[in-house]
Amino acid sequence: MTGDRLNLLNHDRRGLEARFAELGEKPFRARQILQWIYQRNVDDFAVMTDLSKALRARLADCAEVRPPEVVMDRDSDDGSRKWLLRLADGNCIETVFIPGPDRGTLCVSSQVGCALNCSFCSTATQGFNRNLEVSEIIGQLLIANRLLGAGEAGARPVTNVVMMGMGEPLLNFDNVVAAMWLMRDDLAFGLSKRRITLSTSGIVPEMDRLREACDVSLAVSLHATNDALRDELVPINRKYPIAELLAACRRYVGDDGRRRVTFEYVMLDGINDSDRHARELLRLLEGVPSKINLIPFNPFPHTRYRRSRPERILAFQEILARAGIVTITRKTRGDDIDAACGQLAGDFRDRTRRRESRLQTRLQEGLY
Repeated sequence: MTGDRLNLLNHDRRGLEARFAELGEKPFRARQILQWIYQRNVDDFAVMTDLSKALRARLADCAEVRPPEVVMDRDSDDGSRKWLLRLADGNCIETVFIPGPDRGTLCVSSQVGCALNCSFCSTATQGFNRNLEVSEIIGQLLIANRLLGAGEAGARPVTNVVMMGMGEPLLNFDNVVAAMWLMRDDLAFGLSKRRITLSTSGIVPEMDRLREACDVSLAVSLHATNDALRDELVPINRKYPIAELLAACRRYVGDDGRRRVTFEYVMLDGINDSDRHARELLRLLEGVPSKINLIPFNPFPHTRYRRSRPERILAFQEILARAGIVTITRKTRGDDIDAACGQLAGDFRDRTRRRESRLQTRLQEGLY
């Protein structure tokens, strides 16, 4: 713990134990810190009375608890809430809370922008700047719980987390996994693995790593029933085509049949929403324990796509449902504040995609 002040939000339990070992402290100090920060919402070391005075003074001198800064807080007519969060380098990200009758879901970002360039997503048009640190990922959940009243009469406003905000989570693998372990840790947020969902566009090697590193629910952004169309909609498909992606999904599910993969499918008028596409989707997913989430396209400035008509979405859903696949049409939430799926944009200092070419080179070299 030398040099710059250590942001304790950048470490999961094991990381904190290692840091405290460097200070000559016992591992249980890390557990105490976790509870103060995440369960009691305390970030002032002086208040952490079960720590020795000497340790409190030392932490005050070399460490901090610093989440991103809230610079905008907007409420939707439907009850959704979006925050614009400023990071230490001046970049901004967005995170969204979606309330429901029996749950409160937080949509969390993992990168400043996104380099995958999916053609129907507003975030992709913003370019890519960098990966988020652990503190910037878990900080979104910490902020949301605090602003939504966590701790008041035992309230736990956020019951579910979806890694579906800005960025491709599996291209920030280590930081995302560390943050998800904090979400699961009983001394932090204590969410069950079924209440955390990671959504990926299909980074196949990292999908295999994820199953071993942190068992959470998996969602896959499919959006097409053949490689030619998916190459256009989700360009990472050129590196990991549908057959490889579905094989990785089968491996993630495993042989015990206890997992399902959620396949996300954005409904684009005249592009991927015909009865033929629905039947192709059925054939494609045969043998993969799955459920399907149909997402009405949410428009953004200068897009060439249109949302499928409601009757077309319903007909598509009925074909899938009659075949026995659990199919849900996602209700559009927060579109009046640009908080709906595919609309998150943030505010980046560098929109030049200067790192995208580097990423694409790594993909071509097979390093991902």
